[in-house]
Formats: sequence, structure tokens, C-alpha cells
Amino acid sequence: MIERIIERRITELLNLKKSVIIYGARQVGKTTLTNSILKDKADDTIIFNGDEPDVRNMFENAGSVKLKLLIGSKKFVIIDEAQKIPDIGNIVKLISDNITDVKLFVTGSSSFDIANMTKEAMTGRKIEFILYPLSFSELVNHHGLLHEKRMLETRLIFGSYPDIATNTDHAKILLKTLTSDYLYKDVLSLESIKKPVLVEKLVRALALQIGNEVSYNELANLLDADKSTIEKYIDILEKSFIIFRLGSFSRNLRNELKKSRKIYFWDNGIRNAVIGNYSGVNQRSDIGALWENYLISEKMKANSYSGKNSESFFWRTTQQQEIDYIEAENENIKAFEFKWNAKRKAKIPLTFLRAYLPLDEKIISPENYEEFLLD
Repeated sequence: MIERIIERRITELLNLKKSVIIYGARQVGKTTLTNSILKDKADDTIIFNGDEPDVRNMFENAGSVKLKLLIGSKKFVIIDEAQKIPDIGNIVKLISDNITDVKLFVTGSSSFDIANMTKEAMTGRKIEFILYPLSFSELVNHHGLLHEKRMLETRLIFGSYPDIATNTDHAKILLKTLTSDYLYKDVLSLESIKKPVLVEKLVRALALQIGNEVSYNELANLLDADKSTIEKYIDILEKSFIIFRLGSFSRNLRNELKKSRKIYFWDNGIRNAVIGNYSGVNQRSDIGALWENYLISEKMKANSYSGKNSESFFWRTTQQQEIDYIEAENENIKAFEFKWNAKRKAKIPLTFLRAYLPLDEKIISPENYEEFLLD
């Protein structure tokens, strides 16, 4: 099994009297992670899966007495896909308050559901983590740097979901199953989603626009929907860990774009599955966008796992000067331009260099990308 970066951090917290909440998309390995953490305590662990109707029924209107009966003498409790369980916040609070000798793990694939349900009830009682598809550093730790660099083109096309990354010979069929069975499962189950076809069209439109600025008005016109619906659905897709937004960097210059945003996918494979394109890198017109999506998503994973306090942006002016990725931490600014072809000339615009005096600026290509992602 490929060891996850946050496993060690969570293991170190087992003795703390706090619940552990793990967010992440479906199939990224949340259940595998919790089972690995508690592998030596399997006989003392009970698991409740929120996807199971009888589990949801058991928890309905459950008070502390019933919860004690459900848990029995077990010392470790895992509640999987907790967003499916009504009033999960109150259930978690009751367990934390009344069954004090139990260590509780809660996992879910919809951050808005669990976060909203547990925010007030669990203040000071929980520690939260996000689990992403396998990261570059996790794969390097497992396979070694040389092997992982050789797998770069495969990762660009098929992504790094655990099942796909460890079964690359069957990657295409596994990705199709993942997108058809799991991608929209939680998104479309929400009462607020009235038009599932619109969601699928929106995801496809976003997949075709990675690397470009996204206009909600243009998307609304393209999909024949109102802007507020587009904004709401994008927010839900982001909180379901399918996509994420990157804002524009602006501090000094009048001609900088100030309220623009780009949207990327957390996994290249999901993006390619959405548009149905699994062609190799040498046959693609979108290789630059794939490269950009891969590097930015991997960098965001790395920053999240390391607890880095930096903020991430892109930069562009009204004169179309641009930088693919900016990392800012207080007054320290780093600028990165991404090029799939290392031989193509590229440079950071002088306008930016003079305005911000960045601490670091680099062109990232397949020849040096490990330095960027393992920094």
C-alpha cells in the first residue's frame, strides 16, 4: 500500500481527546487510510458506513444511550461517508461528550455537509484533514523518483487516483467507472441540484477551459443558465473536491486583473475522462493546459499537506502579460512559468519583476519539475 503523507500526522494524534475528520473526494482512499491507521486495533474498531440505509436508520434520532449500545465496547469508531447521515453534527457531538473513552474518525466526500453540520457542535473538539488523490511526493516515496518521472505522461493522461495509479493497465476503464459511478454521486444527491444535466455540461465546459480565465457570465450564456446557478454549482463542485479555483494576484499595478479566476481539476484523469480524451501527449493540442493543471494541482496538494501558509494565484495584465503561478507568503513572492517543451523560450515579464522583486522566479519543465513539487 502507498503510504499517505497525513497518516503519520494523524497517528501522532491518537492519544488526543479530539475527533478526526477527514475530507476528500470519493475513491481517494479515506477508508483505506483510516483502516491503515487502526490496523493494529482492528478488533477494537467498529465501522459505520453512511452509504448503507440501515446505518442511516440506526442513527436517526439516536440519543447517547442508543449510541453507546451501537458502539458497544469498541474504543475506535469510524463513520464513513458521514455526509449521508442526517444530523451528523449532533451525533458526533453526543459521542464526543458522552462516550469519552472512544476515539472517533469521521470521513466524508462533501466538505460543505460535514463542515456545516459539525462546525458549531464540534468547536474545539475536532482536528480536520483533507485527503487528495495520490500526490507526486507520495508516489516518489513509494516508487522512487526515477520511476515516477518515467510515469509522468501516464499521470498527465490518467491522473493519480489510488485505484488508477496502481492499475495503470486498466486505467481507462477504471476512470470511466469512477466518473460515471462516483464523480457526481454526492453533488447530484443534494436537494439544491435541480438540473443534473446542467452540472455535467458545466463540468465539461470547465474541463475545456483549464488554463484560461473563467467568466461566470459566459458560462451562463453558453449553458443557457443564470449566473447565480452557475456560481452555486461551481461552489458545490469545489466543495466536493472535483475542482478548485485560483484567483488573480494584484497588489501594485493599475492594469492587473483584480477579480479574475481560473478553475482547475484536482486530478488530470478526471478532467480527461469528462471530455473523453485519453490520447497520448504527442497527439494532443491541450498538452500545455494538461501540464499546467498537473503542476498546479500537485503544488496545491503539497502545500496543503505541509501546512504551508502561502497563498496561490495566477497573474495577468490587461496587456495580456501573464504568469502561470504565483506563491505569496507575507512579502515573499515566488513566480513560476510552466512549459511542457523545455526548449521553448520563456521568461517572467519585466513588469512583474520590477513591481514585486520576487524571492524566486523559475521556468518549470519536465526537466526540473521535481524541484518545484518537492520543494
